[in-house]
Amino acid sequence: MVTVTKSPLTQLDSTGADTANTSRIPSRAILTKEDLEKFQTSDTYTGIVQFIEKLSAAVRGKRLREETEKSQIVTSLLSILDRLDDWTREILPVDNSKSRFGNPAFRTWYDRLAENAQSLVEEIVPGIEAAELATYLMHSFGNRKRIDYGTGHEAHFIAFLLCLERLGLIVESDYVPLVINVFWRYIDVMRGLQFSYWLEPAGSHGVWGLDDYHFLPFLFGASQLADHKYIRPKAIHDKDVVEEFSKDYMYLACIKFINSVKTASLRWHSPMLDDISGVKTWAKIAEGMMKMYKAEVLGKLPIMQHFLFGSILPFEGVSGHIHLAEEDEEEDPCGQGHIHAFGQEFPECCGIRVPSAIAAAAGGEAVKARVARPLPFD
Repeated sequence: MVTVTKSPLTQLDSTGADTANTSRIPSRAILTKEDLEKFQTSDTYTGIVQFIEKLSAAVRGKRLREETEKSQIVTSLLSILDRLDDWTREILPVDNSKSRFGNPAFRTWYDRLAENAQSLVEEIVPGIEAAELATYLMHSFGNRKRIDYGTGHEAHFIAFLLCLERLGLIVESDYVPLVINVFWRYIDVMRGLQFSYWLEPAGSHGVWGLDDYHFLPFLFGASQLADHKYIRPKAIHDKDVVEEFSKDYMYLACIKFINSVKTASLRWHSPMLDDISGVKTWAKIAEGMMKMYKAEVLGKLPIMQHFLFGSILPFEGVSGHIHLAEEDEEEDPCGQGHIHAFGQEFPECCGIRVPSAIAAAAGGEAVKARVARPLPFD
């Protein structure tokens, strides 16, 4: 754990007096079920939940193509994401046609991110906190060793944005563009990485999950549709509605994406989404999505044992902090750096490696165009 003095940021204690703070490179603090239970009663847990709820509420009734007033911080974040996307186009996948698992070229992409993360963050956080935020940024785009990506990485991007808010760089007026511009651009960058490097789904629930990789686009997307006069949840089964309105609503865009890489009906390859389509209102779905996120992401030890805590998002578990370097994971049987000594059994905590459906469905020019041939479901 690296600790350095934090100079530009001051906070007030309960009496209103300035208190000195330190900036710390984020590290893991949830190692056991006891740690997770303690985390769920912490101020940081509450802050993460409230931040997601505020973002969700802000985009209620908003469309993706809606014009937004973008602050300097939003513009800077979009610029950073544009550059990351450019790297995906520059760093071509290696010939890995015999395997549907992750393409090793992703490690080259990730190494470039590691080399440049702090300088990118310093463009918007020119203080000593840059190193802390750079760690969250790096962990937002997948695991270098396993070449995978999942909801835990997505959660780190939300943590990155929350840190910016706690530093006073993001304000309430930024919430709408933060979701429909910045977060949606992040999803687009991730789709590019998934197509180019065939990232494996991390901790996939198979057909019993919302999506192989993401959760929050469904939550924010349901909120977008909450007040829509005509589109009902069952409309996800209408190909024409999905095609037309996927340009404006995240939920329908995600349905379109899933249908592009998997054939048959949602009932077969995505039964949970099929079940959810029977709910009467989008508002009820949005409410249920938030409960599900707390249970299936923030409440799952295999996901949250990798979550990082620093000085801006603090948490001290029962077991203390641990920093597991990349090279230390070589001895770990599941390759995830899991702490099996604390009561977790392999492979229950890690699951089984799942090859990318995109890898199976895409090929040749389809990869370059970020489109896929549907994957036959059998």
